[in-house]
Amino acid sequence: MTRKANDTPSVDARAEENDLVITRTLHAPRAAVWRAWSEPELLKQWWCPRPWSTEVRAFELRAGGAFHTFMQGPDGGSSDNPGSFLEVVPQTRLVFTSMLLADWRPNKPWMPFTAVITMEDEGADCRYTARVMHPDEATRDKHEQMGFFDGWNAAITQLEDCASTLR
Repeated sequence: MTRKANDTPSVDARAEENDLVITRTLHAPRAAVWRAWSEPELLKQWWCPRPWSTEVRAFELRAGGAFHTFMQGPDGGSSDNPGSFLEVVPQTRLVFTSMLLADWRPNKPWMPFTAVITMEDEGADCRYTARVMHPDEATRDKHEQMGFFDGWNAAITQLEDCASTLR
């Protein structure tokens, strides 16, 4: 999808208690957004803001299944993110966490959070909400100060671009 300079997405981005929330309308059908989320080869195309790249190390799309990404920056920086899926409702809802590994094994992540992704039809488009829940306000603030809104919004734009090619 080619985006014009003045074609900025309408974004509802806010901190809410211990959560960081982004809601956007993506110009792609919900089924395509789901496909971009549920196929590892597609996930690699949009998961982290470019010029970073993503390696999908584990992807078991089921409750208790492993969800492990490794992100690599052009300057040699990296981010290893093991976790698991908690809930999978096709084309509707995905819940994943950094606080558990596959099959409910506890984890001590560098950034503890649980993300709830919801997808709803909005005409021919998809209303997409990412709610990232943290154990406390300090962790939420740390995640926000790391550039959460810019980074997650950039990835969501890449998700939209990827999904729009799947029509």
